[in-house]
Amino acid sequence: AGRKVLIEEFLQGMECSVFVLTDGQSYRLLPEAKDYKRIGEGNTGPNTGGMGAISPVSFAGEEFMDKVLRRIVEPTLKGLRHEGIIYKGFLYFGLMNVEGEPYVVEYNCRLGDPEAEAILPRIITDWVLAFEAIHQECVNDVDLLIDPKASAAVVLASQGYPDHYDTGFLISGLDVAEDVRIFQAGTKTEGGRIFTAGGRVLVVNALASTLREALEKCYHAADHIHFDNKYFRRDIGRDVLD
Repeated sequence: AGRKVLIEEFLQGMECSVFVLTDGQSYRLLPEAKDYKRIGEGNTGPNTGGMGAISPVSFAGEEFMDKVLRRIVEPTLKGLRHEGIIYKGFLYFGLMNVEGEPYVVEYNCRLGDPEAEAILPRIITDWVLAFEAIHQECVNDVDLLIDPKASAAVVLASQGYPDHYDTGFLISGLDVAEDVRIFQAGTKTEGGRIFTAGGRVLVVNALASTLREALEKCYHAADHIHFDNKYFRRDIGRDVLD
């Protein structure tokens, strides 16, 4: 039998994630985000589930997003309907910005993590109203209000993740972390105290008028939260700062 050769285009640029909420017919665009998957600073080492994220993304301006909507989002939704798939919920578009042109890297039927922890705090609209609109197929009627502030999310992980890591360490300092949101992921409660129970333990989120300020809040809190073998990247968002 003859052999087949698959030729794929190599994409070099900066990645970003675009999200929409759809009722199967129409959609609402959610805030975009940029996540950081590799374990090491400078995007080195193995991939993880995500070590941090920021929103909005400076290079995803009006012109770029217009291309995303016209070339990718709307044709995708049209294609789903053409296939008889009435999809309701979140759609995630993992994109690569190649010299101002968007290319699709992946699709997901969910919000990303930790992108969700960066974008959800920016959404002011009551999610119950949005979900009801999806069920009633009138998501176009939802006035989706987005906070213009910058949002940053930094993951506090167990040393050794994504390979071998130890758990069961007491977490302290959660009560002194001010002006941030702390999402618990790999944790457990015993005797009224919180312990590590996974690779990615916590996600610290902050909003501020600039990305730099939001990151400063995150890292200030990250330094005041303690557990043995704590590890986090200190370069989240640095590549897009002015």
